[in-house]
Amino acid sequence: MKNNLRKLVLAAFFMALGIILPFFTGQIQQIGSMLLPMHIPVLLCGFICGWQYGLAVGFVTPLLRSVMFGMPPIMPTAMGMAFELAAYGVVTGLLYRKLPNKNYSVYISLVGAMLIGRIVWGLASVVLYGIQGNAFSMQIFLAGALLNAIPGIILQIILVPAIMIALRKTGVLRHYEAGSIE
Repeated sequence: MKNNLRKLVLAAFFMALGIILPFFTGQIQQIGSMLLPMHIPVLLCGFICGWQYGLAVGFVTPLLRSVMFGMPPIMPTAMGMAFELAAYGVVTGLLYRKLPNKNYSVYISLVGAMLIGRIVWGLASVVLYGIQGNAFSMQIFLAGALLNAIPGIILQIILVPAIMIALRKTGVLRHYEAGSIE
């Protein structure tokens, strides 16, 4: 019960962080949105709280931000991001709990989540663009999933494992890693 309450509070913190971070990165004119500021809290939520919380935080955060501030636009951007970020939260949570308790598990889980999340975003975007009567081409996919995301991908690969490894070394994660998949 106490662990579930901790996870719920942390999930709310990660959601709040996902809503607030874009305000800071948006100030960097050239690459602000390319830093993918909502992705990092969702990835961390999946790692720390587990796949269920990662799923919820990932799906709700872009939609809530869109409703609250009008950014990202609800269709197709926030909707596509909701599916992408939900996949991030699920995959990091599942892989991290299944893999051996080693530092390299963070990297494998992260890269796996980033690949699957981008595929999910592409599939969701095909449907969402189609609903709007627009085509979603391979060029749009490559630009959105890879080319325009390079600064964010680099930031995620550096920052997320560094945070997770530091939290593990300090013993902060012992309450969350003790159990298996819940």
